[in-house]
Amino acid sequence: MFLAALIPTANREVSPDATLVHRLLQKDVSAFEQLYDRHSRAIYSLVLRILQQAGTAEEVVQDIFLQLWRNAAQYDVSRGPFVPWLFTLARNRALDTLRLKSERQRRREDQTEELPPIATVPQYEQQFDEKRRAEKVRTLMASLSPQQKKAIELAYFEGLSHSEIAAALKEPLGTVKSWIRNGLLRLKEELQATT
Repeated sequence: MFLAALIPTANREVSPDATLVHRLLQKDVSAFEQLYDRHSRAIYSLVLRILQQAGTAEEVVQDIFLQLWRNAAQYDVSRGPFVPWLFTLARNRALDTLRLKSERQRRREDQTEELPPIATVPQYEQQFDEKRRAEKVRTLMASLSPQQKKAIELAYFEGLSHSEIAAALKEPLGTVKSWIRNGLLRLKEELQATT
């Protein structure tokens, strides 16, 4: 099924990502490295925005790419482009981590007493890197139309479904889906142009 979908037709070209995923199915390490280099920064920015913790975000990004390495066959090129699929995978993993973390925190608060605060040494380079990445994403998000920006924020950072977004914005479902799809495509193009 995957191979048939990779054969170009008169109306469709095979994307470089789909070709890399096909090579990934054959456990090609070079293809994995190329996919990681192409998308890890954008995935990290999304996950960091959701989780708000750099260390946890890095772990989640590693898990996402490990899952991609182990289960590349889960991506079906006939269902759509690779990048939105990867962003959806990352978003879902980040939201699952956030929910699990919230549950653990609730249990911890129920079981423990107040502990004294622990002093830590600031990590200036890491903070600078995070600020720079966050600024890049903010700049790209600001370049979107207000409707696209709001719809993407509700979908990817608040965890709302398309139907919930349509209800919240009082817009038709198809319009909301179009805003999100077009906004993500524009973000992808801008991110690829700056990397």
